[in-house]
Amino acid sequence: MNFSIIRYILCRVLEIEGVFLALPCVTALIYGEKSGWAFAATMALCLGIGFIGKRFRPKNPVFYAREGFVTVSLSWVMLSLAGALPFTLCGEIPSYTDALFEVISGFTTTGASILREVEPLSRCCLFWRSFTHWLGGMGVLVFVMAVLPLAGGYNMHLMRAESPGPLVGKLTPRVKQTAQILYGIYLAMTILQIVLLLLSGMPLFDSLTMSFGTAGTGGFGILNDSAASYTAQQQWILTVFMILFGVNFNVYYLFLIRKPKQALRCEEMRVYLGIIAVAVLVIVWNTRGYFVTLAQSFRHVAFQVASIITTTGFSTVDFDQWPGLSKNILVFLMFIGACAGSTGGGIKVSRCAVLFKSVRNELRCAMHPRSVRRVHFEGRPMEQGVLHSIEKFFAAYMLVFMASVLIISLENMDFGSTFTAVAATLNNIGPGLGAVGPAKNFADLSMLSKYVLMFDMLAGRLEVFPMLVLFMPMTWRK
Repeated sequence: MNFSIIRYILCRVLEIEGVFLALPCVTALIYGEKSGWAFAATMALCLGIGFIGKRFRPKNPVFYAREGFVTVSLSWVMLSLAGALPFTLCGEIPSYTDALFEVISGFTTTGASILREVEPLSRCCLFWRSFTHWLGGMGVLVFVMAVLPLAGGYNMHLMRAESPGPLVGKLTPRVKQTAQILYGIYLAMTILQIVLLLLSGMPLFDSLTMSFGTAGTGGFGILNDSAASYTAQQQWILTVFMILFGVNFNVYYLFLIRKPKQALRCEEMRVYLGIIAVAVLVIVWNTRGYFVTLAQSFRHVAFQVASIITTTGFSTVDFDQWPGLSKNILVFLMFIGACAGSTGGGIKVSRCAVLFKSVRNELRCAMHPRSVRRVHFEGRPMEQGVLHSIEKFFAAYMLVFMASVLIISLENMDFGSTFTAVAATLNNIGPGLGAVGPAKNFADLSMLSKYVLMFDMLAGRLEVFPMLVLFMPMTWRK
């Protein structure tokens, strides 16, 4: 284990967090808020540790998969520990456990909250709360690779450990250039959404924070009713961009290099859009009578379907009041999630599609034992190693899910609330059903349950294995 390179990268990550903490400080100055001192103090702490740490450059800059997993996991834990400090220091979230829950929910783009009301928070706290979504959406380590020179080709281990999906590849031969392209697309789409929301009449602060939440598919709103108070036009803008940020960013890169036919042939994107279309049509039919007009029904249903499948977590209505079929469809969408290589969470459409094809292939082989069949995805035969990795991911995912449900069941909530509390956090969605539904929150859970759900949020964002690796004794052996 190369501990020196892990320490060095952790210090650089903390330094970058310190730089970004300047934004809520500026927000506090603009609005004349006293809470800004807490962000300034945390910023000074992060910059100080980062400055001291980077002076001790590692003699051996090389790291492998094990160091990649550990570095990514510890980076997200450390970011959250530091990012929660301002909330507690300024007294707006007095409990550090609650502040940590809120910030982990922000960085992992989950959107689950312990706040019963968000409007009393200062503007600088609201800004930082939403901005953590934007930072966590594409991945903090991807940003580090985009701006800092690391250990050559070895930093691919960082990208693989942090990026969502069964396959992580380079858009260009250099990982740093790949990271720059990804963040360039991410930033451009965020700016476009901010501009469109401003043109629709949304205030600047709202446009910024809602765009951060949409881009990171996070879901922290600055109003108690999430997105319900915004106009129909603004809700449609949010819906469209939630769907767009749930698409694999490789598709946008193909458009960027003028290969639209190859981009449109993306099987995962077609399945993703098809699932959204079918879910919207079925729920619109099932919720007939719940809305005044068909246009209103279509708008709210499309918003909620986009919000759930992309694991964003915004809401315009209390979908916990919808019929059982509609709620069950939304729960299924929680597990499916968005596309691999997007900012969304969940199991991912590509994994679900490959698992479905694998089962179908096994059934055909059972009927014709002598036949040799390969699973194809995106027009290519899937390698056996990729299929095994997807199966292992699903097994680890279910293990964490079941263990979490058993622990959360100690709260004595109804099964629906317990089940969806874990589903909403492990899949980085935010609201569940029942006691943790869109009209409620996670404030009343015990400290044990909150820490379990915090682990689930981190495990869900990092695709389970990087967090589990931390608990293996062999990980820490030299």
